[in-house]
Amino acid sequence: MTYFIDVQFALDKPPAHVPGPATFSHWARTALREHADAAELTVRVVDAAEMVQLNQDYRGKDGTTNVLSFPIEDLPDPELALLGDVVICADVVAAEAAAQRKPVEAHWAHMTVHGVLHLLGYDHINDDDARLMEAREVKILTSLGYTDPYLTMDTL
Repeated sequence: MTYFIDVQFALDKPPAHVPGPATFSHWARTALREHADAAELTVRVVDAAEMVQLNQDYRGKDGTTNVLSFPIEDLPDPELALLGDVVICADVVAAEAAAQRKPVEAHWAHMTVHGVLHLLGYDHINDDDARLMEAREVKILTSLGYTDPYLTMDTL
């Protein structure tokens, strides 16, 4: 399996809670393992201002969000394994982890896996697709040693 994961940090000074490139690469590779023998993608960690702009420009939505995926749809060469970009907002990940009382590293892993699965064609537009995607996320995350991200503190 050949994977190239380009990890970019578009932050003035990454907060201490932001994992390093090797960690993001490990999570992305694990998400890819059952779906692709070769793949190339970018994981970009951004601040709230950049995420607000991307969310507005590409989704027509105001405000920030935790993760956006930008799949490459029409490759000029089908032999290329270019999947696209996953963009994760550091500010939102930290705030969500705190609000959900989850370890911030586990939430980073979840957002990375979630974004990569979107690049692979998974979505959560309808209930059936959401169940399929969430089951896949849970399987990958538990294989990485994290708990089910959809469990709430009330169900633990």
